[in-house]
Amino acid sequence: MRMTRGGAVWLLLVWPVAAGAEGVPDTQPEEERRVRDSAWRSLLRLDATALALLPRAGVGTDEGFLQVEPTLVLERGEDFGLNLGAPVRLRLWRGGEGTGLVRREDWDSLSDWGQVVRGLKLGSNNAPVGVWFGALESYSLLSAHLVRRYSNRSNPDYHPAGGFLSGTLGPLYTQAFASDVLGARLMGAEVALDVQHVLFGQPREPGRYTLALSAVHDWGMAGGDAPPLTLVHLDGTAVVVVRPGFEAHLLAGWGGRPGEGGAWGAVVGAGADALTPTLDMRLRLEVRRQHGGFRQGFFGPDYELARFKAAGPEGLPLAETPFPDGYSAYGEAEVGWDAVRYGGLSKHLKLSLGVEAFTWGRFDMDGRVAVQLFNRSVEVALKGLAVGAGQPGARYLGAAEARWRLLGGKLYAMGTGGTLLFPTPEGTLRPGAFVSVGLGVDNAR
Repeated sequence: MRMTRGGAVWLLLVWPVAAGAEGVPDTQPEEERRVRDSAWRSLLRLDATALALLPRAGVGTDEGFLQVEPTLVLERGEDFGLNLGAPVRLRLWRGGEGTGLVRREDWDSLSDWGQVVRGLKLGSNNAPVGVWFGALESYSLLSAHLVRRYSNRSNPDYHPAGGFLSGTLGPLYTQAFASDVLGARLMGAEVALDVQHVLFGQPREPGRYTLALSAVHDWGMAGGDAPPLTLVHLDGTAVVVVRPGFEAHLLAGWGGRPGEGGAWGAVVGAGADALTPTLDMRLRLEVRRQHGGFRQGFFGPDYELARFKAAGPEGLPLAETPFPDGYSAYGEAEVGWDAVRYGGLSKHLKLSLGVEAFTWGRFDMDGRVAVQLFNRSVEVALKGLAVGAGQPGARYLGAAEARWRLLGGKLYAMGTGGTLLFPTPEGTLRPGAFVSVGLGVDNAR
């Protein structure tokens, strides 16, 4: 079973840095590859856009900004990468008493300064130790039954830099993470034991049969105060089918909430991984049992909002919101597709989708898709989130982005838009929207 670094993307800029590669398998001699991997690569980018933050449901006022966003990327081989840059929003109109030229909410806490580091990579998936700092987007902690598809940037007024450390020592593989390296927030770790290694010595392919223990704690003292809580989970995984470019595995697990009697959950499922020169696909299907308020994927894509107010009619933080006992079915797909041709047009696709349906009528969905068309001159990305669909108080969020490269790819026009929820000091979520249009320039091509 492929065990990635917690499901996070190691590449700092997937498409701009790779532009022109067209997904063709590497056929260069080994010596040329070593020279290429030891060379420094860089990307310089500057975006200038007009950004409007708009009210929804008759709540709040509109605000306008000139958003300037510089970016610097440095990479060397697989073991080092640095991505620096942050949007600076200069006020054009509106704003209440005491507002300044720069949007205050973007820089009013120590954690917000973490947004300057978009990505710092030390080590690779093949190194005994790897470190990552930066934005966590759709992050999963190894077995992913506690932290799954989590984003530390879903609160639009909270911009922390997260980080995780991965390491291998004999039959143990460990990952520890923090959602905010500058504040006391979400922290956790998972330790996986290679059972085959312990019983029969070091195997040719590690990670075929594993037992793992994970624990996650939210201190609730950064990005706004919220109730603290702790969850633990035990997992077992066995790879049952191994073929060139394909693996299938079975899994089972049990978790609970220490100090909360009767709060537990169980899960069984299966997964499959496929890897070819043009396709990278991961599929998973699980059946889950929830009891006493515990559920798998508790720290998910909606968590940074739900920690203040969970989806549903109760209006309580997620840590204090009752969750019905019952069963659910969960499915997840991660698909990367490159160098596929239809009608002479190269298309490059990235799809990520997680769906959970509960026996008592609730439905959750988190998805995002990005595609490049016309020899990567046009990029379109969509994402959507539905939490508690089919129940009162359901939550829906969505966004879209488009980029069109001009003048040989150095200049591009861009537009974005979508919906937002802003946490308030009273513990409520104020609905809003955003729209942005502008131009950018870089040296990606």
